[in-house]
Amino acid sequence: MAKRSTLFIRIVEGKNLPIKDITGSSDPYCIVRIDNEAIIRTATIWKTLSPFWGEEYNVHLPPSFHTVSFYVLDEDSLSRDDVIGKVSISKEALTAKPQGIDGWLNLTEIDPDEEVQGEIHLHISVLGDGDVPTRLRCQVMEARDLAKKDRNGASDPFVRVRYNGKTCESAVVKKTRYPRWNESFEFELEDASADSPLSVEVWDWDLVSRNDFLGKVLFNINGLQSAQQEEGWFRLGPDKPKHSEQEGALGSLRLQLRLRDETVLPSSHYQPLTELLSQSVGSHVNGNWPDLIMLIDETTTAESRQEVASNLVKLFLGQGLVKEFLDVLFKLELDKTTEPNTLFRSNSLASKSMESFLKVAGMQYLHRLLGPTINKIFEERRYVELDPNKVELREAGCTGLHRTQTEADVIQQSTTHLQSYLSELLNAILQSASYCPLVLCQVFQQLYHRVEACFPDPEYRKVKFIAVTSFLCLRFISPAIMSPKLFHLREKHADARTSRSLLLLAKAIQMIANLDTLACCSKEPWMNPLQPTIQQGIAQLKDFITRLVSCDDAEDLGLQARMSLQCGTMEKEGYLLLHRTKDKCMPMTSPFKKYFVTLSKDTLSYARTQHSKKTSFISLPKIRAVEKVEEKSFGSANVMQIISGDDSGQLETLYLDCKSVNELNHWLSALRKACSHNTDTMSSYHPGVYKADRWSCCHQKDKADTGCDKTKHGVTLQEWYDPLDPDLESQLIYRHLLGVQQVMKEKYLELKKLHANEEGTPEKGREKTDEVMRFFSVLQDLHDAHLAVEEEEERAKNKNNFLLELQT
Repeated sequence: MAKRSTLFIRIVEGKNLPIKDITGSSDPYCIVRIDNEAIIRTATIWKTLSPFWGEEYNVHLPPSFHTVSFYVLDEDSLSRDDVIGKVSISKEALTAKPQGIDGWLNLTEIDPDEEVQGEIHLHISVLGDGDVPTRLRCQVMEARDLAKKDRNGASDPFVRVRYNGKTCESAVVKKTRYPRWNESFEFELEDASADSPLSVEVWDWDLVSRNDFLGKVLFNINGLQSAQQEEGWFRLGPDKPKHSEQEGALGSLRLQLRLRDETVLPSSHYQPLTELLSQSVGSHVNGNWPDLIMLIDETTTAESRQEVASNLVKLFLGQGLVKEFLDVLFKLELDKTTEPNTLFRSNSLASKSMESFLKVAGMQYLHRLLGPTINKIFEERRYVELDPNKVELREAGCTGLHRTQTEADVIQQSTTHLQSYLSELLNAILQSASYCPLVLCQVFQQLYHRVEACFPDPEYRKVKFIAVTSFLCLRFISPAIMSPKLFHLREKHADARTSRSLLLLAKAIQMIANLDTLACCSKEPWMNPLQPTIQQGIAQLKDFITRLVSCDDAEDLGLQARMSLQCGTMEKEGYLLLHRTKDKCMPMTSPFKKYFVTLSKDTLSYARTQHSKKTSFISLPKIRAVEKVEEKSFGSANVMQIISGDDSGQLETLYLDCKSVNELNHWLSALRKACSHNTDTMSSYHPGVYKADRWSCCHQKDKADTGCDKTKHGVTLQEWYDPLDPDLESQLIYRHLLGVQQVMKEKYLELKKLHANEEGTPEKGREKTDEVMRFFSVLQDLHDAHLAVEEEEERAKNKNNFLLELQT
């Protein structure tokens, strides 16, 4: 049994941002933090006060997280980036809206007294003569992960303890976010002061300016007197929030957020549900009516359709039945369609499931297909414009020393560039029939033949081709061309010039995908210069589809084995700066060297170049921890460490320096997921480095010290290449089905009555009725299992609540 918290984040856009540059605009980007740990950085949108990002992320979180925050900054090339404002949302606010948050949220001013983080280790006891308490003792031992307040990337923390008008202070520990004090303070207890709280505050000492607030904890003395003593780590909280006079004046963000807290039961609990769903799509192959999938299709609302489709696709991928599942949905969609022009154009469960399937099973294919052309457009960064109303001669430049280009020159030159890109892409599409994953070919083959059988008349001869292009081109290839970053083809969004080239190329692909040689340029006549290439592309695309749907079933070597190669390899690779240390002190000069790093199923390996023989390996089961390194250690905020054990049990640390916070978190996530089943892991680590005979983070001299911060296994980003998790997908499907259970029962009775006269034999009718009733029984069994787990958790929670009640 496991607790899973997943936060869906979509950073849509901003508006009315303040001007930060002398040009009268700003260059905004967002940083997303989970409890003050930066996990995402959006692309910078240049020269705008109303940026559009449209970036989506799924973040797996520990159930103990508290807050998600969105910081908007203005990027500056020559100076430090300007902070514009932030939006903070607590876990409680997210939990209170299970349907999610979708709307505009005002940016607020960043108050330094609210920017606190970390925990403090305290031992608080009530002392006295016999049963009469007379003194209150507060032992301040240590703190961890405090906020950075000084330019050196650290702080100079000290503790201020207040009770009943008396204040005591600890010594200042210089240049650390992980101080150890081990000091004790005592206060006299009086009856009149029983309602006075004990306040423990942490401050950063500054020689010249005022001290910076680092957080505080308040305790209820009445509770302490009954408990006699309490010890533990306590989360530092902010001071009382100040009223901002700039509320609404800093602009706003449009965000979509949805938190899912799931208790995933052991696999055996989900087996009856997965078996029933598998039988439902399997029965379709034998000619029986697919009752359960039909009920799910009929009762899924527009708001939940995308999520349900994604979960079902992943579940059936794991069962090796994704072809059969999609075929059932194709049949259900065709049975409801009378007009071929509207086929698969709505956001039905079939359309959403096919989109999800392409993103899970076809992403490697997409990268191989589009990667060269997209990279070429980004690198050449040519000015391309066909619309006369949008041609800017100043942007186009000159053809020679004394002659400025005319509008006709720009359009002619743009046509040449676009024809080149389009021809290159069409040739790549045609050649991709040889390496398109077999499962994609098989799904498109059954779609092609289903539509052909439904619309056999000669006047509809193009419909079977359009059914394939509506998914492959209009919902997969074309969106990836327009937004390469959202499909992981590029690390950053395109600038305005490159974005226009991509948009025109995507338009051309859409025209070709519609397979209409006469009407392809009627709506936008300025696209006419591309007409010959578009007509040639239509013929090429038909040829490609014919080859694509002619795959041989004899080549099928096992769908489930192939899918493990397509979408669950956990493979990641790229150039990184590396340094490996083993019982060595850190050199004063930069120790990093460039290597090509590869993460495979069992090992992390690296070599000098991509094609060099891999000479260094780390076995994934031997990895003890994968954590970030604090900025002051190497002067970079994007360094991570991999701590592993060798055969003799000796620890070895590999440091990796990444180019950005996104690259850092992608590698952290991939490694943490690859090592998620490791048993010999560390519970604490040092976020600093060992040099000058001490740890830079906590100043401890013992190299074998266990660590001054707890490991953070829980925060990971969901990636398209993640391995399938059948238990989690089953739990997500169960949760949805439980929510629509009553609607499904009503729909089933309605359909049963409607088809009462169409049943073949009473025996078959009883079999279908038994299957559906067994389905509702399985849902009830899962519901009972979850209730039992919740009751056990409630009992355990009541035992641990007393410590929390002490804090006010």
